[in-house]
Amino acid sequence: MSLIPQIKARQQSLGKTTRDIAKMVAMAPSNATNSLSGKIDVRASTLEAFAGALDAKWVLVPRHLMPEVERLLSGKSIGPDDVPSAAQRFLDGEK
Repeated sequence: MSLIPQIKARQQSLGKTTRDIAKMVAMAPSNATNSLSGKIDVRASTLEAFAGALDAKWVLVPRHLMPEVERLLSGKSIGPDDVPSAAQRFLDGEK
């Protein structure tokens, strides 16, 4: 998912309007709307400001690490699915 859709998803999850975000980054609401709609090419500093206003951080993730990042963000544990939990190992009598 590209950055603008991620910002919009975060905005929606927090219940913030574009006007709210514009106010937090000291931008005219119309400029924020145009920036978030993709109508204009947005500067990196503007995207960083939007992320900051949404209590988020913009990071660059190497492509080979994306599966792990996406898995973490989805709420799934990191690591092989077939590894028993510590509780299960305890119940099974493993040391």
